Amino acid sequence: MMIGMATPYSQYDPSLLEPMRPNRNRKLEDLAVELAVAASQLTSGLHPVVVTSLSELVRSMNCYYSNLIEGHRTTPRDIEKALNQELSSDSMQRDLQLEAKAHIEVQRLIDSNAEWLAYSAVSPELVSLIHSAFYERLPSKFWQIESVALVPGQFRTTNVQIGNHIPPYAASIPAFLARFAKAYDPQNLSKLDQIIAAAAAHHRFLWIHPFLDGNGRVVRLMSHAYLQQIGVGSGLWSISRGLARQVTTYRQLLSVADGQRQNDYDGRGNLSMKGLIDFCEFFLETCLDQVNFMSQLLEPSQILKRMEAYTLKLVQDSYCRAVSPF
Repeated sequence: MMIGMATPYSQYDPSLLEPMRPNRNRKLEDLAVELAVAASQLTSGLHPVVVTSLSELVRSMNCYYSNLIEGHRTTPRDIEKALNQELSSDSMQRDLQLEAKAHIEVQRLIDSNAEWLAYSAVSPELVSLIHSAFYERLPSKFWQIESVALVPGQFRTTNVQIGNHIPPYAASIPAFLARFAKAYDPQNLSKLDQIIAAAAAHHRFLWIHPFLDGNGRVVRLMSHAYLQQIGVGSGLWSISRGLARQVTTYRQLLSVADGQRQNDYDGRGNLSMKGLIDFCEFFLETCLDQVNFMSQLLEPSQILKRMEAYTLKLVQDSYCRAVSPF
């Protein structure tokens, strides 16, 4: 990342985000319907207490894979130790544990904090809260990005370049985020369009790059919140796992969607319509794959029977010990 570079005058104009949503096609619509059905079946019949308990475990998995995308490998055992305040004496390992712990705590806020739940997932207010809550849980050394000090929750005040991509001028970020929030507000969209918008919003947020650092972490948490708000996401599956398992493809498609319109057949906005469609298809396929993975792992229709069998075995074992203690 280059900080403080000059930005073209055109980077002030929020219309550069267009197209905000991909043209509907049969594949996108089919994926949206399949995802809605699969997500509903995953939670169907499960008691809320069971969902809550399982969600605690999935948060750790979500954190592990989100860290992996950042190039930070923190083992599930180290994550569990961090949650129990058992931090490593090794400073590098301790930092990774604190990062993991912060991610889990912020996702828990997204899932249950009443103040946070009142905001749209794509609102500037919520993404700022996510960023602030995450960085405030980290040592201040994480706030230093090259020669610039990051302020938790504050949108960047300097211009940057990410590889070949030049995000909007810093002073124009509020205008870009306002357009972003309006375009992807679930209240303005049909159910199918909400699901497809979840994918498009993921890319367009990263294109804006509103924070000096932490945008990848924030966008994955934002996508989690958005999918929850539209009734497709749940604490039982993680988009981060799917993205981490295909991280090369994920980054390639993000980069392609950054590109400008190629010709008259590539939409009518500033950015490539084909690039956005390809990314949205990938994102929804990844979501569907993760829902199906957890369905196969949990077998929701059988989980109550397995719990009954386990409880019966505990009762029988307890009875046997009481009758024959030797």
